[in-house]
Amino acid sequence: MSQPLIDLVNISKSFDGELILDDLNLSVKENSFVTLLGPSGCGKSTTLRIIGGFAMPDQGKVIFNGEDITRMPPNKRQLNTVFQKYALFTHMTIAENIAFGLKIKGKSKDYINDKIKYALKLVNLDGYENRSVELLSGGQQQRIAIARAIVNEPKLLLLDEPLGALDLKLRQDMQYELIRLKNELGITFVYVTHDQEEALTMSDTIVVMNKGYIQQMGTPEQIYNEPENAFVADFIGESNIVPGIMLRDELVEIFGAKFACVDKGFGKNKPVDVVIRPEDIDLVDPEKGTLEGVVTHLIFKGVHYEMEVTTPDGFEWLVHSTDMFPVGKKVGIHVDPFDIQIMNKPASEDEEAVGVNE
Repeated sequence: MSQPLIDLVNISKSFDGELILDDLNLSVKENSFVTLLGPSGCGKSTTLRIIGGFAMPDQGKVIFNGEDITRMPPNKRQLNTVFQKYALFTHMTIAENIAFGLKIKGKSKDYINDKIKYALKLVNLDGYENRSVELLSGGQQQRIAIARAIVNEPKLLLLDEPLGALDLKLRQDMQYELIRLKNELGITFVYVTHDQEEALTMSDTIVVMNKGYIQQMGTPEQIYNEPENAFVADFIGESNIVPGIMLRDELVEIFGAKFACVDKGFGKNKPVDVVIRPEDIDLVDPEKGTLEGVVTHLIFKGVHYEMEVTTPDGFEWLVHSTDMFPVGKKVGIHVDPFDIQIMNKPASEDEEAVGVNE
């Protein structure tokens, strides 16, 4: 088995006495697209800065390709960083911006010119060499920042919320551009965002963080379909998270109703948390459902209707469906067994915050 490109080992970091990262361990494989995802203040940007050499950990090591680079300055590392603020030089042409790092390395004029043409072609800005940076749109500036990074042929490209300043359509276009670039160049990407949809769209691996800990790490499908705790389930997409009793393997009780599921190994009569995604709920005739309720809220979202169904216990179920059920209609709630996700209840608030840190 090949060694990881990046290994963060027991990384801890505090700012002004506040713990930002707590004994964090993370491995990044070569040629992967890894996204660090989480709310503001969860430690994702600090993790990126430590990998890039812009911040020193209080404890722990940064291993790059088997070498300890914890104390190595940023300019000596085989990586480049693209920030949300692109930090382009406005007094330089686009070509001069892209060439900046290569000139510092003492590369020849012919080599630099070839690299500029190659990079501009990669980011679909052929012929822009002599234009002013100030005349570019936000999306074009972002592409130039990426071009400036990739001409240095880094093994690793760090991206800190680089699409945050773009409007929705541009952001979606750039997501696909980044996936294409990663596949063409074979560079490893470590990407920071708080945008769940962005993470699900682009990543091979998502690392969900909260309060300085890794809550879960896995493929987008695993993170979405098999959240390991309530934080992940709630943070990635929308969820109905309800208390349940695991009566036995493959049978859970929710608000007094018995639902078949596929989970095993929780024991008998064990309190659990149950996650059911809004799109996995089928609304049926009242007598055909496992639970009965009344539609209390309805919004048309374009692709689907978003409804709230209130059951006798007072819980408001969020439901997404292409079928419309008007407010006031009595309905039954049906969920297929494999669409029910069972999780252990956290033993304490600390455990709830910590989740999994492997």
